[in-house]
Amino acid sequence: MPEGDTVWNTARTLQRAIGGGELTASDFRVPRLATTRLTGWRVLESTSRGKHLLLRLRDPAGTDRTLHSHLRMDGAWRAYAPGERWAAKPAHLIRVVLRTADAVAVGYHLHDLSLVPTAREAELVGHLGPDLLGADWDPAEAVRRLAAHPDATIAEAILDQRNLAGIGNLYKSETLFLRGVWPWTPVRAVSDLPALVSLAQRLLANNRGRWLQTTTGALRKSEANYVYGRRAQPCRRCAGPIQKAEQGERVTYWCPRCQPKPDNL
Repeated sequence: MPEGDTVWNTARTLQRAIGGGELTASDFRVPRLATTRLTGWRVLESTSRGKHLLLRLRDPAGTDRTLHSHLRMDGAWRAYAPGERWAAKPAHLIRVVLRTADAVAVGYHLHDLSLVPTAREAELVGHLGPDLLGADWDPAEAVRRLAAHPDATIAEAILDQRNLAGIGNLYKSETLFLRGVWPWTPVRAVSDLPALVSLAQRLLANNRGRWLQTTTGALRKSEANYVYGRRAQPCRRCAGPIQKAEQGERVTYWCPRCQPKPDNL
């Protein structure tokens, strides 16, 4: 599930593979960039901002530009050695290929792919709240932004990237379970917002450097999460059945026993 930690890990993978290198070829397979050629451009940095990936480049004239992409639910970047077979996903899903002398970076099923002047990055990501895995992480600011929408459900509020950047369905469900919060609780009725956002940050931070998104601490995929993806399976705490429901346009997993609806709602 491409959430903040996955994008953070992806950015580091690209940094190791092509960071500092000069592009020897590029191939864009999206209409808006189909004629763009980046041969001779240098890769300055690969970084992330919430769920957005920013590949900062410099052209031969010294102009800095950023290749922006969003992974959403199904996007991915993979790095390969020259001559290595590209096996991550079917070829028809490839949206961009970037080559250096030492590596090939391939972007699959990327969304919102665009090339903009680096000075204008804020037009793409400036609306985001504090990044749970970024240098700008500020739990007090995240709490302030959440509290500014008191009638929103807490599940929808922490998914709103304008409040805090990086949480998706998996970390939403797991954070609320661990805090014992019913997903439909209004923000105003959540007793300890600072503890909730701090927990969410720790869960994501703990998975930097690995692809398995574990919230239980277990390193087997079948044991990695408490509720996410476990509909009708027994809760790891109370043994009651885990529930799944549509919430807004997203999906939520929760344990009705461990996360009961508050009596006053």
